[in-house]
Amino acid sequence: METMVMSNKQVIFRDYVTGFLSESDLLINSTSVNLKVSAGSMTALVKNLYLSCDPYMRNLMRKPDPSSPATALSFIPGKPISGFGVSKVMDSGHPDYKEGDLLWGAVGWEEYSVITPIPNLHFKIHHTDVPLSNYTGLLGMPGMTAYAGFYEICSPKKGETVFVSAASGAVGQLVGQFAKLMGCYVVGSAGSKEKVDLLKNKFGFDDAFNYKEESDLNASLKKCFPVGIDIYFENVGGPMLDAVILNMRPHGRIAACGMISQYNLQIPEAVYNLWLITYKRIRIQGFNTIDYLHKYSEFLEFVLPYLREEKITYVEDVADGLETAPAALVGLFHGKNVGKQLVVVSRDLD
Repeated sequence: METMVMSNKQVIFRDYVTGFLSESDLLINSTSVNLKVSAGSMTALVKNLYLSCDPYMRNLMRKPDPSSPATALSFIPGKPISGFGVSKVMDSGHPDYKEGDLLWGAVGWEEYSVITPIPNLHFKIHHTDVPLSNYTGLLGMPGMTAYAGFYEICSPKKGETVFVSAASGAVGQLVGQFAKLMGCYVVGSAGSKEKVDLLKNKFGFDDAFNYKEESDLNASLKKCFPVGIDIYFENVGGPMLDAVILNMRPHGRIAACGMISQYNLQIPEAVYNLWLITYKRIRIQGFNTIDYLHKYSEFLEFVLPYLREEKITYVEDVADGLETAPAALVGLFHGKNVGKQLVVVSRDLD
C-alpha cells in the first residue's frame, strides 16, 4: 500500500472534568496520519474543514457513570475529542464515498480523521451553492435540532405564543425564525444587548430581553406574554425554566433541547414549580437530534428554499485555526459567542 504521511494536529482531552470547563482541560498535540486507507477497508480519510462547537460536548467530559445515560459516550482521556464537522474525502475504501466528496458528520477534533461512514451520522454534501460552514449549523445538526424540536415536539399552530431561551445561539435563532414563518408571536432571551438587538432586528423576533438585566424573570415573562406561553423551546434550564412554567398556558408544550446553565454545576439547580405541569396539562419532552436524523432530506427540502430566498438568515461566530478550538468551546459556557460557534480548521479544499 502506498503511504503518504502528514502531520496531524489534534485537540486532546486531558481528563474528566468537574465544575466549569477550562481551556487547560484540552491540549493541542501533533501526531502523524497516513493519507491512504488500507486496501479493502470500509473507512475514509477526511480532511476536516470546519468543526462545530456544541454545548452537549461538555456532558461527554464527565466521568462515566452507569446511572447516567449522558456519560455513556464520554470522551477518553488522552485521546482527541470528537464532534460534528464538515470534511473533504482524501481517500476512501467505502463504496459510498470517493476522493473529493464533501460531507458533514461525526469526526475527531483534528486536521485529518479516519472515519467509518455511518448512515444518518455522516451525510454527503450535494448543495454547494451555500457556504460550507452552514453545514456545522443551519444545514447540519443544530438545524435539524431546531426543525425536529419545533415541528415534531412542539406541534405549533398559527397565532400561538412562543418563547425561546438562548435565542441567539446555533439552534435558538432558527427556532425563532421557524416560529415567525408559522405566524406565531415570538420572544427570545439572550445575555447581552448585542444579542437582543440581533434577535429583534435580524431574526425578526417580536420582542427580546437580556436575562442578565432582569431581577424577576417571572415578571419579565408576564410582561412579554400577558396571555401566557403556548410553546417554550428550552435551552438553558434552572431559574428560567422555573419562571416559564409559571407563565405557561394550559396544554402548553416544552421542547427540552438542552440546559446549558446546568452542565458545569456539580449540584444542579432545583426547579420548584414543576408541580404546576399537572394542573396546566403541560407536556415537557426531551429529545435527541440523533433520533430524527433520518428526516434530514426532508429538512433540506424545507429549509433550502427559505435560505435561497433569504427568508431565513443565520449568524456564525467563526474562530480561526484548530489552536483556537479550546477557547471557542469554553466560550460557549460564558456566552462569548454571538450566533453559531464554529472553528475553521482549513479553508483549503485541495
